[in-house]
Amino acid sequence: MGRSHPFSEEYPPVRMHDFEDFLDDETHYEERRSRPRRQKRDDADSDPVQTRAGRLTEEERIRLAAVRDSAQTGPPLPDGADRWSTWDDAEQGPRPRPSWVVTELAAADSELGVLKTGKEADVYLIQRAVPDTSRGCIMAAKRYRSNEHRMFHRDAGYLEGRRMRRSREMRAMANRTAFGRNLIAERWAVAEFAALSRLWSIGAPVPYPVQRSGTELLMEYLGDDDGTAAPRLAELRPTGEELEALWHQLTDVLSLLASEGVTHGDLSAYNILVHEDRLMLIDLPQIVDLVANPRGLEFLTRDVANVANWFMSKGLPEDKANPAALTEHLIETAGLD
Repeated sequence: MGRSHPFSEEYPPVRMHDFEDFLDDETHYEERRSRPRRQKRDDADSDPVQTRAGRLTEEERIRLAAVRDSAQTGPPLPDGADRWSTWDDAEQGPRPRPSWVVTELAAADSELGVLKTGKEADVYLIQRAVPDTSRGCIMAAKRYRSNEHRMFHRDAGYLEGRRMRRSREMRAMANRTAFGRNLIAERWAVAEFAALSRLWSIGAPVPYPVQRSGTELLMEYLGDDDGTAAPRLAELRPTGEELEALWHQLTDVLSLLASEGVTHGDLSAYNILVHEDRLMLIDLPQIVDLVANPRGLEFLTRDVANVANWFMSKGLPEDKANPAALTEHLIETAGLD
């Protein structure tokens, strides 16, 4: 599927989050949140986007309007379809694209069901097909939710070392206004799409990112044709040679990421899938730059400890799954020793 081509300069290091530095300080965040409601009204009054119904971000409003228009003013949708393809208006995945990606604008999308629900996002199964042809594909649609979104407050350390800017949007995110929560969800979708694009481009085992529109990210579906998703590593009970083979795959993946100066940042057996005997990393919006983030080595050490402990709990000897030795190797690979 073209995973081994060189990294493109089109996808720079993932440091694109533009959040105020007080988001890294939980005490400051709580102080902001406890300010009188007048402050929030002032923020809303100063930003025309926030005063509209729904308080969506501008990009998300445009995306939803396009979906509505396609359903209401376009040609009749095929039976069972929910919308026409949003490919043309979306941020598109890296080249060369896998041959299975459907880019035809005549295609229609049908929602087939829910794959996963989570605290920050839900994942759906989507079929994109060109009517009256055999051209089609199945994708996973990850949709970040803004209500009660707490990832930024909980994981403020991921933002350290990333570029910040101050604006009304940043204040809205810090104060958790309705507009701010939608903006946070959209920024995480942007971050994950960029991370997947970068990692896929260097040959890392991640799902191909097809497109991003607002808070929705369409990506390669990892699973069977009948809609059964690939299992998480945590759901498996590998032993013997299979367990050791998976460990070697994982160390190769971590070494590849370290050579790029990054680590997953929240790695565990729960965000690694096993698809056709191959490990695949998922849930990557918080990818951590080992140099720019002052806590980069802390996140790297935690990633290694999480997965090494899981493998040892399944019977892999400690002399093979030694977290200290692997961490040292990765630090050397990243050029940080």
